[in-house]
Amino acid sequence: MRSKAGPGKRSRAVARRVRRSSLKARIPAPEVAVTFRHIEPTEAIRAYAVRKLSHVAKFLKRPCQVHVILTVDKYRHRGEVTVKSGYLDVAAQEETKDLYSVIDLLADKVERQLKSHRGKTTTKKLRAPSAGELLSNEETAAEPDPTPRLSHENH
Repeated sequence: MRSKAGPGKRSRAVARRVRRSSLKARIPAPEVAVTFRHIEPTEAIRAYAVRKLSHVAKFLKRPCQVHVILTVDKYRHRGEVTVKSGYLDVAAQEETKDLYSVIDLLADKVERQLKSHRGKTTTKKLRAPSAGELLSNEETAAEPDPTPRLSHENH
């Protein structure tokens, strides 16, 4: 018994997978800038923010810049992140009692927003034409050509 995918389909799937991985390899790692306000900058927090927010590049097709701002006011630890990639700007803000949890929440929020954006763009590309579009296409195809046609007769 044959498998569902014929040899042609399988080879095309392998080629598509290789092509996608090569495209993802060409996208450079995001530039992550971390700014500390009212707090001593520590390498551990900076490295944690870079590690958590460098994963956002997998949702984008273009190179991106990520800017993280971490602020401490008494017991409130706030964080803001802005992701810029081509025409797309995504921003998020969080506030908790721990900087590490702020970074985690920011990474989750930005990831959710980018997934939502990617879903919207792919459904826009894949959607079927609406009934109004189909009717307008039929009407334009049914209309006769308004330019007069000249017949070639021997005079």
